[in-house]
Amino acid sequence: MPDRTTLAYVGATLLFWSSAFAGIRSALIGLTPGHVLLLRFGIASLVLLGWTRAARLPWPPVRLWGRLAMIGVVGISLYQGCLTFGEQVVPAGTASFIVAAAPVFTALLATLSLSERLSRRTLVGLAVSLMGVALISFGSGSVGFHQSALLIVVSAVATAVFFVAQKPLLGRYPPLAVTAWVTWAGTVPLLGFLPGLAANVAHAPPASLWSVAYLGVCPAAVAYVLWAHALQRSPVGQVATWLYLNPFLATAIGWLWLGEVPAWSALAGGVVAVGGVVLVNWRSTRSAPPAAARA
Repeated sequence: MPDRTTLAYVGATLLFWSSAFAGIRSALIGLTPGHVLLLRFGIASLVLLGWTRAARLPWPPVRLWGRLAMIGVVGISLYQGCLTFGEQVVPAGTASFIVAAAPVFTALLATLSLSERLSRRTLVGLAVSLMGVALISFGSGSVGFHQSALLIVVSAVATAVFFVAQKPLLGRYPPLAVTAWVTWAGTVPLLGFLPGLAANVAHAPPASLWSVAYLGVCPAAVAYVLWAHALQRSPVGQVATWLYLNPFLATAIGWLWLGEVPAWSALAGGVVAVGGVVLVNWRSTRSAPPAAARA
């Protein structure tokens, strides 16, 4: 089981990320998907710029620019682009459970590239949580092989690559610095959506603008830094299993924010997903090594 500090990082991140699904749907009421992306990560980039300057963190070494560009494009441009364009059609709750497949991809990638051992308990926990996510999907009544749903599947794979690719950097550089670098790299391709931005903003309702401002500050800038801290402290495959809670939280937030009433099966699926996460992360006292040995 992760320590309390790691759990605090993960808990705050999940709350922000779960609210992002409803936030994107709200922002899309008055803004185009491309402009939502550009505004959101333009705001996040400015927040992270001020944050890193206040912390007096260094600029990224030139030798890392290529790697950072790859991580940023996959984890920010591709993931957020597919998710935002997909949510033009796919409801917030439905999008959240599709993205909840990310822990499966993350665990497999971590096993292959980071040599993280995938225990039998982890495999069972992943399967249990995936069953919970499937139960939520049956309750949504809107899952199908629509192009928009396939875009969100791509985003789930992209975010798994993002988590695994940034893990080695977090062993050498501060989480805030790594988050800022990849966010800046991932925001650069979004400048292609700049045409028409001013006119779209001028005619957008205040609710859409407030939503995109919230998306830029909390689910983007703050949450990505907190998640990087969690990845630095624990195995990436173990931390990623907590993403199975996203559908449960996103369904509840979508209910409160957008009025999307969840079905009973969605609530039951959330309970099953929680059980799988607990199974993956639980370590009995008897099996845990002594503190001196861990040190």
